Formats: sequence, structure tokens, C-alpha cells
Amino acid sequence: MRRELKKLRTRTALVDAALELFLEKGYEATTIDEIVAAVQMSQRTFFRYFATKEDVVTGFLAEYDEVMKEALAARPPGERPLTALYESLRAVLAAIAESEPEAAARFRRVRQVIEANPPLVAAQMARHAAAEGELVTLVAGRLGTDPADDVRPRLIVAFHTAAARVAFEDCARHGVWEPAQVAARVEAVMKRARDELPRWI
Repeated sequence: MRRELKKLRTRTALVDAALELFLEKGYEATTIDEIVAAVQMSQRTFFRYFATKEDVVTGFLAEYDEVMKEALAARPPGERPLTALYESLRAVLAAIAESEPEAAARFRRVRQVIEANPPLVAAQMARHAAAEGELVTLVAGRLGTDPADDVRPRLIVAFHTAAARVAFEDCARHGVWEPAQVAARVEAVMKRARDELPRWI
């Protein structure tokens, strides 16, 4: 337990130091040497926790992918897939909105760093693609179908994740960074997408 706590503190210290430097100097201009120097650690320690500088940022948001998957797996079996995805995202948004102050500040900085750096936007898209694959498997299970033969699970997840991406991008475009405000705005956009869908087809 003590060892796990120490590992968490080390990882968190590296993330916080990196984010501070990324916002101060720029993501591209910041080196791993500068990150480890800021917390008096070695490069070897850094690479125990992160494969690349990019992982420092995208790895933080990957934790919310796990919340999404767990929430979706727990939704009632008979619930419509888009509704199940929507309700699962609400669990993610609740986790974001209810973050402790330090975690909330970290979330805000991560979002600001990503939106300011095209390479990280691309990395985030790649992370989303991997997470989508797992959601497709879960949705296919709910439909009792094989995603290799049935395109519906991929279409359903693609619609959901595209709407979520637009919602988060809308927050960035309007300078909304505080987690509670981001969560509220994303939920409003997602609700509108769900409510408007019948009128679009």
C-alpha cells in the first residue's frame, strides 16, 4: 500500500511538473531533462512511468476511458445503445465535475495543453480511436451481434464519440476550462445531439 502511494505521488509530481513547463515554455520546447530536473528525479524514473513526453498528457485522460467502460458495462441490458453511451458519459462528466481541487487543476491544464498543441490533438485522436474499439465491443455485446459482420455498433459509437468531441472542442473554442463548467457544457451539447437526432434523419 505504501509503495503504491509512493508510485502515485511520483507519477503525479512528474505530471504536474510537465504541465507547468508545457504551459510556461510550450510543449515542443520542453525537454524530458527539464521535467525531471523540476522534481529532482532521473530520466530513468520518468521512463518507468511514461514511454514518451506525449504520454504524460494523454495518459491522464485515459483514466476517464476506464470510467466510461465500467459505466457502460453496468448499464441495464435492455437500454438502447445510444442512451447507454449517453448515460455512461454522464458518469465520466460527474467524475470530472466532482474532482478534488488538485485533480481539477490538473484536468484544466491538460485540456489547455492539448488544445494548444496539434501533435497532442493528433495523439488524443489516436487514443480516442483505441477507446472506441473497446466501446464497439461492449455495444455489440448489448446488441447480441458481431462487430466484424454488423456495422451498427461502430456507427453508434462513432456518432456518440463525434458528438462528444464536438462538445469538448466547443468548450475550448469558448475558453471554458474549469472541470465543472466543461462537464455541464458537454452534457448540454450531448443532450441536444440526442434530442435532435430524430429530426436529422
